[in-house]
Amino acid sequence: MKANILEPIVKILLYGALLPVIAGCSDFLDEEDPSNLTPESFYTTATHAESAIAAVYADARFIGNGAGIFSSNWQLLEAPTGTSTTETAQNSDLNNLYSLTYDPNTGHIQNWWRGIYKVVANANLVLDNVPDITMDESRKNQVLGEARFLRAWAYFYAVRLWGDVPLILLSQTFSSEDFFPVRTAQADVYNQIVEDLKVAESAGLAWTDESGRVSQSAVKSLLSKVYLTMAGYPLNLGTQYYELAAGKAKEVIDNAGSIGLFSTYADVHDESLKNTVEHIFSLQYNADVAQNPMGNMFPNFKPVTYRGPSGTGSTIPVIQFYNSYETGDLRTQDQQGYFYTTYYTNGSGEPFDLGAPYIFKHFNVTANGTFGVPGTARDNLNVPIIRYAEVLLIYAEAENEVNGPGQSAYEAFKAIRDRAQLVTPDVGTFSQVSFREAIWKERWHELCYEGITWFDMVRLRKVFNSITRDFDDFVGHVNLSSDQALQEKHLLFPLTKNEMINNPNLRPQNPGYPEQ
Repeated sequence: MKANILEPIVKILLYGALLPVIAGCSDFLDEEDPSNLTPESFYTTATHAESAIAAVYADARFIGNGAGIFSSNWQLLEAPTGTSTTETAQNSDLNNLYSLTYDPNTGHIQNWWRGIYKVVANANLVLDNVPDITMDESRKNQVLGEARFLRAWAYFYAVRLWGDVPLILLSQTFSSEDFFPVRTAQADVYNQIVEDLKVAESAGLAWTDESGRVSQSAVKSLLSKVYLTMAGYPLNLGTQYYELAAGKAKEVIDNAGSIGLFSTYADVHDESLKNTVEHIFSLQYNADVAQNPMGNMFPNFKPVTYRGPSGTGSTIPVIQFYNSYETGDLRTQDQQGYFYTTYYTNGSGEPFDLGAPYIFKHFNVTANGTFGVPGTARDNLNVPIIRYAEVLLIYAEAENEVNGPGQSAYEAFKAIRDRAQLVTPDVGTFSQVSFREAIWKERWHELCYEGITWFDMVRLRKVFNSITRDFDDFVGHVNLSSDQALQEKHLLFPLTKNEMINNPNLRPQNPGYPEQ
């Protein structure tokens, strides 16, 4: 029987951001005084191993946790992109993200640091302790592979957000030599991410996994994404890494099996289809444990769900970005693509006009209701992290950088546009430069509001201009959501005030931000 990764038996806490202390409560732990629990007494059975890896999966859901009134952690990656804005402006930290005035005190940034290092700490506990457990060796290797993937996944966020970050690879105690760690050079962090993913790649994981666990295809997809990032800024490793990115993406494409694009956009946010077809890796949500956290995309106080007039509207599309899609693009069609301009009163009643486009990509029709069908009020929809659509676009971009606009790259690119019901010019009409920008534009339009666009801006040092529909340099681009220009300092987020106080070894602060 597959373990339910939504219900970890053990919970692992952090002192600050880096020190794990085991605490927990479950049937099999009730036999011991919890105050006497240690890693040595806990990690003794296969059940313990499964509980420990389940805790790492659960910790990864920090992305969806709250960040003050009308805000969630995931909005850190959306507000600075300029593709979204807010109708409410009730959260000062979120307002600072929109206005590009965030600093070391911004709550979302603090939450991401803590969340990332909690995943790292718990993954390290698995990697340090599970090898000594007597259990089925095949399953043990899989658990260790899953932990490697999740640690790499966490560090991939950290190094892109802050640049040089502490690289913690062992469980921490008060006596650990690196209890107050220094920051590690970005190149070394990336090399560790690659190493972890290569180990996970050989861990005997299933090609796909409908339970939501890490799969072989997820490892290869993330590895292709890491290589693509390493090819661009700030490492600028160029052609060799574009080639590696294309190769890994091609492995997923050539061996796809049950993986592919959904035939309709409705399937992308159908909770009955999660962890299948297009969804290569997602954060798992189930109403019995944690409901889908994307509700801040609901219009402000409009009755689009079973809750009636509600919603915060704290992440809504910038109208110019919505208008930048090509005429006839199915992704902009009301309730058919990634946006909606009308809905049904209280989720299932009479239709009404919303007055503007809102984000439909994460809207759960089953939970919230549709015409004549009341919602279940149980939002079990996952949060997508890697979709097959992104793999196709990674391959198209990387292959173009190596060999120009060849047929295979063109077909991957065209598959995205075919689903949008767009006409794509013949491959021969593209130069390498024009094809490059066509792929970038497709990334902005296909992968919007999935926590991807910001990192594209940073690795490319380019930003899609929704008015001119060309690409501006990152520095100097004016976000339409705030009428503020991106600066050099925005290529990295500041380290948080609390962490720098707790650990002076993290200094100096990233350029352009105050030390505290």
